[in-house]
Amino acid sequence: MAVRNVESGAKVKETILKEIPSAKIDVMELDLSSMASVRKFASDYISSGRPLNILINNAGVMATPFQLSPDNIELQFATNHLGHFLLTNLLLETMKKTINDESVYNSYFAYGQSKLANILHAKELTRRFKEEGVEITANALHPGSIITNILRYHGYINAVANMVGKYFLKNVQQGAATQCYVALHPQVKGISGEYFMDSNKATPTALANDSELAKKLWEFSVGLTNQK
Repeated sequence: MAVRNVESGAKVKETILKEIPSAKIDVMELDLSSMASVRKFASDYISSGRPLNILINNAGVMATPFQLSPDNIELQFATNHLGHFLLTNLLLETMKKTINDESVYNSYFAYGQSKLANILHAKELTRRFKEEGVEITANALHPGSIITNILRYHGYINAVANMVGKYFLKNVQQGAATQCYVALHPQVKGISGEYFMDSNKATPTALANDSELAKKLWEFSVGLTNQK
């Protein structure tokens, strides 16, 4: 488990082990808003010699007040897209080896831009995998509206959401269902470059299907993360 808060991660590990004593779990620190943290995590993971069969890029912040990441990049774009972009690229060779053996700051708009970037990232990854003949799939998904503390930067909205959300929002387990489906279900085997909601294929916006935009985002992200 790659977690920002190691103490909380350790508690989750203990809970899982109580239910499934045979589970093998390691907790590793990873702050996706920091490129240094991403690079350290990737380096440590690669050095461990572990295989990497599945990578679920699910960390995120939502509608934060305007602030910059440790690398002086808008926090939501840095965390929700660039951190995942860099992490994926740094771990790609490990995955290949395993498989073979957004003037006026609007926090909600910025969040939407960062999630659009997630879909475009998956699209461009798929194109590159096919071009290289690599048998790795990359998909994007919307887990749905879930009762979490993701709106912690908006106290009133967060409080209201937690009070009434239980009546119409998904709980955490339900929110994880689509991720587990896309990652593990045999019906998704070989499917790549798609967008899923509620454990089904869905149609994203026209921008999310723009292959040229996906390529431009890739090159822009490469530059921001100082990769060759």
